[in-house]
Amino acid sequence: MKKNQGYLTCGTFVMSGIKGNLGLVRKEDCDVPVIPESLVTGQIFLFYQILSVLMSKVTVYSTQHCQYCRMAKAFLDKHGVPYESIDVGEDERAAEKMIALSGQRGVPVIVVDDEVIVGFDSQRLNELFGDTTTGDTYDVLIVGAGPAGLTAGVYCGRKMLRTVIISENIGGQALESWAIENYMGFRIIPGEDLMKKFEEQVRTLNIRLELDRVTGIVKDGDLFAAKTISDQVFKARAVIFAQGNKPKKLGVANEEQYLGRGLSICSTCDGPLYKGKKVAVVGGGNSALQTAVEMSQIAREVSLIVRHEIRADPVYVDLLKTKKNITVFPNAQITSLEGEKFLSSITFRGDSGKDQKLQLDGLFIEIGWLPNTDILDGFVALNEKKEIAVDCNGHTSVPGVFAAGDVTSVKSKQIIIAAGDGAKVALETFEYLVARSKD
Repeated sequence: MKKNQGYLTCGTFVMSGIKGNLGLVRKEDCDVPVIPESLVTGQIFLFYQILSVLMSKVTVYSTQHCQYCRMAKAFLDKHGVPYESIDVGEDERAAEKMIALSGQRGVPVIVVDDEVIVGFDSQRLNELFGDTTTGDTYDVLIVGAGPAGLTAGVYCGRKMLRTVIISENIGGQALESWAIENYMGFRIIPGEDLMKKFEEQVRTLNIRLELDRVTGIVKDGDLFAAKTISDQVFKARAVIFAQGNKPKKLGVANEEQYLGRGLSICSTCDGPLYKGKKVAVVGGGNSALQTAVEMSQIAREVSLIVRHEIRADPVYVDLLKTKKNITVFPNAQITSLEGEKFLSSITFRGDSGKDQKLQLDGLFIEIGWLPNTDILDGFVALNEKKEIAVDCNGHTSVPGVFAAGDVTSVKSKQIIIAAGDGAKVALETFEYLVARSKD
């Protein structure tokens, strides 16, 4: 073999590139193109980072309809990280192994060599595999990728605005709906499938979709600067907040201790892990009844703990009545959670005023939502419910900052309304940017 001349060596090896793939070859055996010395200086760190990624063994334990599992895999795919995917909803042995490894009865669980990552931990995944290159300035920064954020992204993209969407997941709260029956164009569609269609449309446009979490935002001269949990900074001329809601907590002692250990806020994610087991659902609205009905097809027994009275639509009430393995406990308040490593029972006070203990394997919380505005207090005006105060066109108290969807003061919280408001604020944002360009 011929030896190449004039190339930088790394010990006894040089870097080579064949059809875009990086590899290692011995210096004395080189007969392939290698990176010239003048180009290597800024790439040597990247080379070792890629090599490290390729040498890591990554396993993702997931279930079929878990949106956070899909986000974890999308993140790994985006960064070219090979991984093994194991469906613990179908493989009970694998589920037992995952629980033993993580101490969790919830997905996703990601194992990177000897490190166990519980949930879609965007901060840790970015530390391991992410690219923290920043410095670009965008026309529009959209926080949130639910129905409002994704629709706003499409409308911004069609107006040729340079757009970045930042969100920990793609689909938002809608992903947790087992079945959506009131979105025009579909008789019935799972929330995951509907949000996939939204995402597919966004990806046809020149829009950056960043899986990360915004932890703070400030005004920086004529721009807005948003910092993320992975220490990236994104700057834009206008901002659209569409980060939706977060689930309410029970407010019972030891709640955090059991989260992921029998206590779940996502039945579409964790439901398959309770096949043939005994579970309870707490809540009395549409989400609670829908979850109870769906879990009745997976679990052996389902208890519906209704804190006051059932407030769900008649269609869900009628469906509930057809399920023989669901027991309803009205006017019941959960007073304690019990169990050693995992949740094994709950105590609640019912109509009689006496405490009752219920043995179970899992408890799903479906008691409502709170606006996801912790990062915004003091930045824009909020109402008494901590929702972003907006006018009829999605304008906030700060010029250049708009908001849409369930995070706002708009009364009705529906997917179709959030999507419409997302389109509206995108058009308002475009008008704002055009007017500014004329100043």
